[in-house]
Order: sequence, then structure tokens, then C-alpha cells
Amino acid sequence: MTKDALKPLQILVVLSIVLLALVGWFLYDDPKASTPKTNTLENLGGDFTLQSADGPVSLHDFKGKAVAIYIGYASCPDVCPTALAIMRQAFVNLPEAYQDRVHGIFISVDPERDTPEKLKTYTAFFSPKFTGLTGTKEEIDKVVDQYGAFYRMVKLENSNMGYAVDHSSRIYFISPDGQLMTTLSHTAPPKAVEDVLIKALQ
Repeated sequence: MTKDALKPLQILVVLSIVLLALVGWFLYDDPKASTPKTNTLENLGGDFTLQSADGPVSLHDFKGKAVAIYIGYASCPDVCPTALAIMRQAFVNLPEAYQDRVHGIFISVDPERDTPEKLKTYTAFFSPKFTGLTGTKEEIDKVVDQYGAFYRMVKLENSNMGYAVDHSSRIYFISPDGQLMTTLSHTAPPKAVEDVLIKALQ
């Protein structure tokens, strides 16, 4: 193949790379496809009340503690378990002085399958410091909107599950005074989660 013949192929490769970069940039900035940016955190967060197996639970119940919140669903095959496992490991790694000053909240956006009792069993598998919460669709949607998250039901053909849930995947960190401090991806290492919790408590 001659050098002249390679030029059109090289141009096509370059154009493809540019196109992929533009698509990635668009998706990142689309509020429906992205998660909260740092410069918008002051407009997000806030108190809420949802249902646990032991009754109503509000964010303000944990005043004085650093709280890590994750929004997902119990039937999630990989992303949610990964996030909760990372949170658990971070909690375990905390210095003893901080152990009783942190709490984890798992909010399910799948109330049809995730009863409060099921969520209690599910979260206990990861840590006794985790509380599983859910509510009506309206209550859940309000919290999802408050925290700049998103979710949607995806029908699964030829599956006993019937549907899956496509959802954003961030860990939300709440300061002891109830303010949303920052967020991390569910793939963040436990050390990063631990560092944010310690910073919140200092």
C-alpha cells in the first residue's frame, strides 16, 4: 500500500477520534447523563425522610456524624455491590476515634422489589453501620432530584428479572451539620472515601 493510499485512512482515523471525543464531551455535560459537578454542590443535597424496616429515617437523625449515601437498588448485579463494598472497607479502615461517627445510607429507587425488610438484610451483609431506605416513587424522586442523581427502568426481554434500573453511580458525602460536601465515583478506592470522611469529622 502506497503512502498516498494511507492518507485517506489516516484522515478517517483522526476524524473518528475527534468524533468520539465530542460525543464523550456532550454526554459528560448532559445533565441527564452526568452526575453533579463540584461547582453545583451548593445547590444540591438537603434533608429527607424515607422508610427503613424499623420505621421512618431522616438524614437529620445522623446529625453529628459524617454520612455516605449511595442511591441504587438491591438487584443491581455489580455497580451497587461494588460501591457498598468500598464504603464498608473505608469504614473499617477509619481510625478508632472515628468509628462511631460515621454512617452509611443506601437508598433504593426500586420500591417494587426492595421492601424495607429486604433492604435491612441487604445492607447488613455489608455493614451494621448501613441503613437501607426506600419510599413511594414520589418520595424517591424527590430525593433523587435533590441530589442531582437519575434513574430509569429498563425492560429486560427474556429475563426473569423483568427489568433492570439504569442509574447514576456516586457516593454522596454529608457533613456532620447535614450539608452535602462532595461526591465520589463508585470506583473510588476505599482510601479516597476514608479521606473524605476524616476531613468531614475534623
